[in-house]
Amino acid sequence: MTHEIRISKELALSERQVSTTIALLDEGATVPFISRYRKELTGSLDEVQITNIRDRLQQLRELDKRREVILKSLADQGKLTPDLEKLVNGAETMANLEDIYLPYKPKRRTRASIAREKGLEPLALLILEQREMDIRLAAETFIATDKGINDAEEALAGARDIIAEIIAEDASIRAQTRKVFLEKGQFVSRVVPGKEEAALKYKDYYEWSEPLKTAPSHRILAMRRGEKEEMLYLDIEIPESEVLPLLDNAYITGAGAASAQVRIAMLDGYKRLLKPSMETEVRMLTRQRADEEAIRVFAENARQLLLAAPLGQKRVMAIDPGFRTGCKTVCLDEQGALLENTAIFPHNGAAKTEEAAKTLRYLIEKHQIHAIAIGNGTAGRETEDFVRKLSFPEVIIVMVNESGASIYSASEVAREEFSDYDITVRGAVSIGRRLMDPLAELVKIDPKSIGVGQYQHDVDQTKLQSALDDTVISCVNAVGVELNTASKQILAYISGLGPSLAQQIVNYRNTHGAFKNRESLKAVPRLGEKAYEQAAGFLRIRNAGNPLDASAVHPERYSLVQQMAADLGCHVADLLRDEKLRKQIDLKRYLSDSVGMPTLQDILAELAKPGRDPREQFEQFSFTEGVNSVADLRTGMRLPGIVTNITNFGAFVDIGVHQDGLVHLSQLANRYVKDPNEVVKVQQKVMVTVTEVDEKRNRISLSMKTAEEPAATTKKQHGHHKARKTERSNKGEGDMASKLAALKSKFGS
Repeated sequence: MTHEIRISKELALSERQVSTTIALLDEGATVPFISRYRKELTGSLDEVQITNIRDRLQQLRELDKRREVILKSLADQGKLTPDLEKLVNGAETMANLEDIYLPYKPKRRTRASIAREKGLEPLALLILEQREMDIRLAAETFIATDKGINDAEEALAGARDIIAEIIAEDASIRAQTRKVFLEKGQFVSRVVPGKEEAALKYKDYYEWSEPLKTAPSHRILAMRRGEKEEMLYLDIEIPESEVLPLLDNAYITGAGAASAQVRIAMLDGYKRLLKPSMETEVRMLTRQRADEEAIRVFAENARQLLLAAPLGQKRVMAIDPGFRTGCKTVCLDEQGALLENTAIFPHNGAAKTEEAAKTLRYLIEKHQIHAIAIGNGTAGRETEDFVRKLSFPEVIIVMVNESGASIYSASEVAREEFSDYDITVRGAVSIGRRLMDPLAELVKIDPKSIGVGQYQHDVDQTKLQSALDDTVISCVNAVGVELNTASKQILAYISGLGPSLAQQIVNYRNTHGAFKNRESLKAVPRLGEKAYEQAAGFLRIRNAGNPLDASAVHPERYSLVQQMAADLGCHVADLLRDEKLRKQIDLKRYLSDSVGMPTLQDILAELAKPGRDPREQFEQFSFTEGVNSVADLRTGMRLPGIVTNITNFGAFVDIGVHQDGLVHLSQLANRYVKDPNEVVKVQQKVMVTVTEVDEKRNRISLSMKTAEEPAATTKKQHGHHKARKTERSNKGEGDMASKLAALKSKFGS
């Protein structure tokens, strides 16, 4: 089965879609480019489907590479028979491939290899046949004092070591045992004696067990972290009764003395070799599963944060709050350039407070400030209260999540941007820019540091980085960037570019001035035709001579749009302005072998809203006044909040008290919720009710459920409930009828 066929079956896609996508990827096309500009070739596959094809292809190609290495090793050992080669080539998973190779894999000396060196393999194979024989007499023929075999028992012990290894390395046995472990195994965690107080955050896992197959990602990662920190003991347990019958059925064929020896060897092989090996594998497999889910959740959270609504090009004052050291304050122009910076001390006595108020009033009037961004760290709420009481009715006041701002301020990027300013100024600038355009600012920070992960330092870092890179690339290209103002950091994520070409673009811009059109990109050193093809559609140039340069219409389709305009006797700019003209366009006239309806519909949508930003409109938000710390909370309080993080078990919400509260999955809505993303997204504004406050563990429990509906329901609701009840009743009767039929079939009526 070819990779194309296998992937098409696994992902339920046509072979043509898969083969075309693979060809495009192999040619160097990026996921955003393929999904946006090659819809006819792929059958309009989206980014998720294309990414799944790419990742599965990579897995299969890695499997091929490992297969080649194994075949070469077997050939070098002189053990590659036609049957073995067929088995190796037929292995469909890495685990299956490694199981086949295990008996031939070079390894350190084992008890079995030592026994083989003593010449005991023929005895082991004889015993495995389990014929009627005098075992002790057979063993005596292998006594060789020069080899350290002094009596029959030593010969039998060596033979059993060989049999134990044969059973433990049997590919079929390993596959069956692995399946049983995954189906029947249990995670069991216990607190390390004497660590009860220190391990308080792991209190839920002091005495805990649950099945491997149903354990959710966050609990697996929590237990693993507790084990790593030496707060918990974590084991994988499975009753021997679940596994030994498999070995019995496969290897015990009689009831004589030989079979007794095989059974002893089998038990030893399971306990000493197979079980530890399976425990290690299962730990790895469950970790991989947990990592994949945690990474998926983290990447989705990052996507939502990156695509948060921007304030836009407004003059912003940003305040990085603090008590003793004061509040670093900066003013930024519409493009985010630093105009002025100072420090105010609103929390250091009446005189300082009055001075801070005068400074803010002066700066707001001087720089015509439209909005004030206040970091949500230490002293954030107190600073917000101070600013709001000054009453600036025309100025928007917003609390901004400052996660990662300190990392940015100490980074090489920040030093390059603001070499003459210290880290406090850089941090405040980052807070202000994050309000203006979260995406443009957050791409300068390691995605792991932007405050939406829970176990980001525990999962596979390579896979996490890959997933986050995909997410940032997807977001940047979905929004597009202004070529003449974009930083090299955000340009680096544009399809087909990367850090080197992004730097070349900035260098060229600095030397030659603003780009007049997309075509002039081709003059940038080392930016070839392929890079231009991949990148051009995602780069915008406002006020360019060709209005399409400010849109997502790819330059390769400019002539098509010009033809549409010519057919209507107007200019391209007229199509952008006049909806009546656009409605006259008959898309069917422009169909061709290379241009299908999906592309034509995209072009028409882009003409209606050229360069449209897919992000939501900015909405002003403020926390409840007077609720600044956990001590201010009371059960039953109804408070506004912002979703900061989403996990499989619920959502974390910032309610302005420096500690996010948890809305458990069961408290997200009045209905059953399977996935929190059905209800909330990162940066969403929500109303929550405080249900519990645990100050000792610094935990806040919240609910988004609304008050229960009145007992009286509408006729339509009654009908719905009745239908659901009837459906459950019918389902129950059907299930019972099936069970009775099965029992009658087995035992008779």
